[in-house]
Amino acid sequence: MEPRSAEPGTVRPGGRTARVRAAVLQAAGDALAEGGLAGLDLADVARRADVGRTTVYRRWGTPSGLVADLLADMAEQSLPRARTGTLAGDLRANARLVQRTLADPRQGPLFKAVIAAATGNDETASALRLFYDTRVAEWEPCVREAVERGELPEGTDTHEVVRSVSAPLYYRLLTTGAALDEAAADRAAAAAVAAARAGAYVTADAPAKQ
Repeated sequence: MEPRSAEPGTVRPGGRTARVRAAVLQAAGDALAEGGLAGLDLADVARRADVGRTTVYRRWGTPSGLVADLLADMAEQSLPRARTGTLAGDLRANARLVQRTLADPRQGPLFKAVIAAATGNDETASALRLFYDTRVAEWEPCVREAVERGELPEGTDTHEVVRSVSAPLYYRLLTTGAALDEAAADRAAAAAVAAARAGAYVTADAPAKQ
């Protein structure tokens, strides 16, 4: 077992230790989906995962440390970006992936719990930012390639375009209670494409056209 000094998610063990980590993270995700961060108890996670409490306390230390490792693992396990050959197709695929995740009966509540926890816990907030930075970086090349193909203006902020796809879907999840279906995903993608093509995401320091 790695020493507690290692940051959660920075060590990638194999064998039994990997199986223990997988079981604990699965249990932590279940607990978060059911009761949020306030209901995340390391002893309960150990019981759910059928591992020793000492193992969980030694490796993760705190509920927020466990959430940080869970988010790191989720980023690693997420599906790679689509390659449809068009910006509209790529962003639609991105939106539908986000929609399926947030509409999932386990993943939706899990993300709600983590986002709520991040508003009051710096470690969780940092881990959540890293999760989204990882996912945005995975999809950013589809926007960059669209700029190179001439589909979008030079100077387009590629990361902001990707973020704009999922933002309406998270807003629905957290505020409206409206259904998260493929139609909502497709509208979010279409709006992002239209705004990007209109130059809404061109940065202020982008080079001017000659």
